[in-house]
Amino acid sequence: MEPERIIADIAVPARRAAGVLAASRGEKRNAALLACAKSIRDDADRLKAENDRDLARSEEFGLSEAMIDRLTLDDARIESMACALEQIAEQTDPVGQTISASNRPNGLRVEKRRVPIGVIGIIFESRPNVTADAAALCIKSGNACILRGGKEAIYSNLAIAASLRRGLAAVNLPPESVTVLDSTDRELVPAMARAEGLIDLIIPRGGETLIRAVVESATIPVIKHYAGNCHVYVHSRANLGMAERIVLNAKCQRPGVCNSAETLLVDYSVARRFLGDIVTQFAEADVELRGCPTALTFAMMKPAVEEDWSAEYLDLIMAVKVVEDIDEAIEHINSYSSGHTEAIITDDVQASQEFIARVDSSSVMVNASTRFSDGGQYGLGAEIGISTDKLHARGPMGAEDLTTYKWIVTGQGHVRQ
Repeated sequence: MEPERIIADIAVPARRAAGVLAASRGEKRNAALLACAKSIRDDADRLKAENDRDLARSEEFGLSEAMIDRLTLDDARIESMACALEQIAEQTDPVGQTISASNRPNGLRVEKRRVPIGVIGIIFESRPNVTADAAALCIKSGNACILRGGKEAIYSNLAIAASLRRGLAAVNLPPESVTVLDSTDRELVPAMARAEGLIDLIIPRGGETLIRAVVESATIPVIKHYAGNCHVYVHSRANLGMAERIVLNAKCQRPGVCNSAETLLVDYSVARRFLGDIVTQFAEADVELRGCPTALTFAMMKPAVEEDWSAEYLDLIMAVKVVEDIDEAIEHINSYSSGHTEAIITDDVQASQEFIARVDSSSVMVNASTRFSDGGQYGLGAEIGISTDKLHARGPMGAEDLTTYKWIVTGQGHVRQ
């Protein structure tokens, strides 16, 4: 069957389901999320068994250790998926919220209210928990979703979707609200991106190559997350003990995710002291460092090349640059960053405020690890992705970011003269 026909056969019932969700009360959608959480817990053994099928093929796909970690489902991660569903259920319903309202001089009442977008297509790679997170946020915001995961996680994704659909059916909401494509045919991706009138928005999550391919083929809106080239900047007035803890966490706690730090910037005035200690700790953590010429004079590391400054390693590799001051640090970040997350470590309030004002990224951390750039950590329960766009959403995207708005004008027999 042609890819366009496959997508249409899925999207048509998804649009009908979206209409039901949009008209449903928030309490009903919350009940669905709780039922989905129960279903996930009840199906834990089945989910792990299907995940084992995916893991058994990881060598065939040449997955790195970091990617295998992202793919793996264990009891803790399954429980985390269920908890995220429950947390999202507890959040304020964004649908129907009044964004602004005013009474015009002629007596008209003008309101701007949040409404669901409709059908959202989400394309992602090897993290099966994205299936649950994305579906939950779409349900919360009254949207249907069509999910296309990577071939590495096909069995896990289909199993999670089956659990979610069972939860929806348990409260009499349409199971077609959540669909995972059961084919990993690459041609389905551009078919989704061109499904005008059937899919309202595409959100690709994955490597830059995937995202650019979606953007190039799309005739419907796309929210992009190109890469996570995140920086940590150690300012001249940083608490160096604090800086060590933050830098090590930002790089090593989970290097295969987009909010791990890829570049370390250090002010020249503290570089000798700071690099002397941190290099030893990185060596113990098996981190490969690639330094600028000045950094090489302070500690042993590989020479960096130009490509290192824009790299998203997703591995235990980090670029290191010594900068003269905050101006050079900010210039470097704004030149090479992907617009994801940057951190400054400093005890100087003025420096932190300058960094916040001048760094052009979706999240800016002050004395905190870049690893906190996450929907769950921001209180969103989960995230649909981390947008490096500036419109219509930016940074970690929760349920509210999956709404648009409509204008409601109420009169009393008004006619325009």
